[in-house]
Amino acid sequence: MRRAKSWAVVCALLGSVALIPGCDADGIGDPCIPEDEYTDSFSGFAVTEVNTESRSFQCQSRLCLVNHFQGRVSCPYGQSAEQAASNPACALPGSNEPVLAAVKPQLLDRRTVDAVYCSCRCAGPDPDARYCECPSGFSCSPVLPDFEVGKAQLPGSYCVRAGSEYSPLNIGPESCDPAVANCPPE
Repeated sequence: MRRAKSWAVVCALLGSVALIPGCDADGIGDPCIPEDEYTDSFSGFAVTEVNTESRSFQCQSRLCLVNHFQGRVSCPYGQSAEQAASNPACALPGSNEPVLAAVKPQLLDRRTVDAVYCSCRCAGPDPDARYCECPSGFSCSPVLPDFEVGKAQLPGSYCVRAGSEYSPLNIGPESCDPAVANCPPE
């Protein structure tokens, strides 16, 4: 019991659970808003890409994962270029400042709960790196391939919500539609 409390104190003091072996992956799955969304000209993410924000202060693990997600977390229905120019439907997170770019709506099959959240790297190409253990409800899934360019700090597998692993075959074209209000806040 005393040893477990000692590890908990060490983990808490050092702060970055993704870097300390033996520390629990606290906060994995917590919602996060990527820093790009605080820029008014950012048009959003594409479902074909993966983004890892490795210094996210919103996450205990310091990593906000955007795993094959379309649009902006802060604007599920998106907005057209015309709306952005005359009557913006999207605003910067936590403010009334308008987003000045067209934003695609989120896809129904890849909402934020399944694609954007705090995570950590659980496996990778560097045998000497420190990796986290995924908590219950998450699996260690390959997310970023190793292109063997430079130092391999981000390629590898990340803790992904079980059942939300990306496959282009499982993603339908249906998106959030304000006319039917099919994307309530998560």
